[in-house]
Parts: sequence; structure tokens; C-alpha cells
Amino acid sequence: MHLDLTDRVVIVTGAARGIGHRIASRFADEGARVVALDLAFEQDFPLEHVVCNVADPASVRAAVDTVVERHGTIDVLVNNAGINVEGTVAELEWDAWRRCMDVNLGGTFLMSQAVAPVMQAAGRGRIINAASFAAIVPSVGSAAYAASKSAVVAFTRVLASELGPWDITVNAYAPGMVPTAMNGFATMPTEAQDRLLDTLSLRRWETPDDVADLLVFVASDAAGYITGTLLDVSGGKLATQIPSRAHGR
Repeated sequence: MHLDLTDRVVIVTGAARGIGHRIASRFADEGARVVALDLAFEQDFPLEHVVCNVADPASVRAAVDTVVERHGTIDVLVNNAGINVEGTVAELEWDAWRRCMDVNLGGTFLMSQAVAPVMQAAGRGRIINAASFAAIVPSVGSAAYAASKSAVVAFTRVLASELGPWDITVNAYAPGMVPTAMNGFATMPTEAQDRLLDTLSLRRWETPDDVADLLVFVASDAAGYITGTLLDVSGGKLATQIPSRAHGR
């Protein structure tokens, strides 16, 4: 299957580093014209980029206008930007809760709202929203994060129905466990890592490429009849409770 994204205009939010950076780079590798959005960028950042605060309506509008001025249209929006806020319900501060909602849910709303008219005018488009496995099975202490990502899933389904008549698909994706500086999975003691890996059918950490490969497919013409759904890219976290350890692992 040939996934031709040549000259598709792709916005990736939260793309200055980490998973977002890899997603943006992967689209660029496929020939897309990628514009990375984030709060700040390193001076030698290799992709076209625009500084944007996805939680600020004025900043979002200015960024989207800039992309349209430069490229004439927007074919794909990847709402990757997000933050994690930890704490039990009893100890969470209101400002922390609100910030989590403003970025994870509000940013997805504002970016989608700003981009949708451009896609409607073109009669096609792809909006792909970062949810999380926390939207399926949340953990204690993740109330703000899990609630925000669950809301993203519901928002995705509604928006898919609203934009479907213009041949615009809207989907969400739920990564599993990708080691990052924020979660520290890869630096945990071996025993702790084993306990987490035992919940995955594939028994290996997810990589940013595992996520990026899915998004490139969803953005392509080959996925034109997939919309309004949550795509599980977790390595089989829901397949079984404790997979067997094959090959002596």
C-alpha cells in the first residue's frame, strides 16, 4: 500500500520535542509540508514552525492564519499537544485541573474550530486527536488527565459527525506506554518495568514511531472511511490481563 502524502499541508501541535517532534518528522519524511506548533522551539529546529499557545484563542487563530497564508490550505491537523497533571481528587488544586483541561481539551477544541472552515472550503481533511490509554483505563491519581482525555474522545465523535458531510474525518488515538522524560518508564527499577510490561501483549515499550506510523496511515487516502473512533495503539494492553512470557522473557 502506497501512502502518498506529498504536498499535504500538515499541522502538528506540541511538536517541539518528544512524540510530537517524531510525528512531525514522520509526516515530513512522507513528503508532507509540515508546520510544527509549540510554545517555544530550539534555534536549530529543523522543520517549519510557528510559536503557538493552543490554550489561547488569539494565539491559535494567528497560527492557523499564518499557515493558510503560507500554504493556502490545511489538509491534516494532529492535535498532539498535551500536559499531564497528577494528584488525587482530594489534593488537586483547581488551577492545575483547569490548566489540564485548557490544554488537553481546550487546545483540541480551539485548533479544530480554527482549522475546520479551511477544510470545509476544500471539501476534505483529516483531524487526528491525541487521547490516551487513560481514557480507557485510568489510574488512581490521574483524575484531571484521564477526564481531559476522555472528553477528547467524546469531542472527537461529535466533531466527526458534524464534519462528515465535507469528507473530513475526525479520529482519536490512544497510545500505550511510550517512555518519556515525563513518565520515566525506562528509568524505573527492573521489577517495576516488568510489572508494567506484563500488562502488554507485545511486552515491549512503545516507540514514537509506533504512534507516527498509525497517524500517517490515518491521514492518508487509504483511511478515508475511518472516522469518529478511538484507535488503540497500546501494544495489546486490553487484549488480556497478563500475557504469557514467551521465549524465556
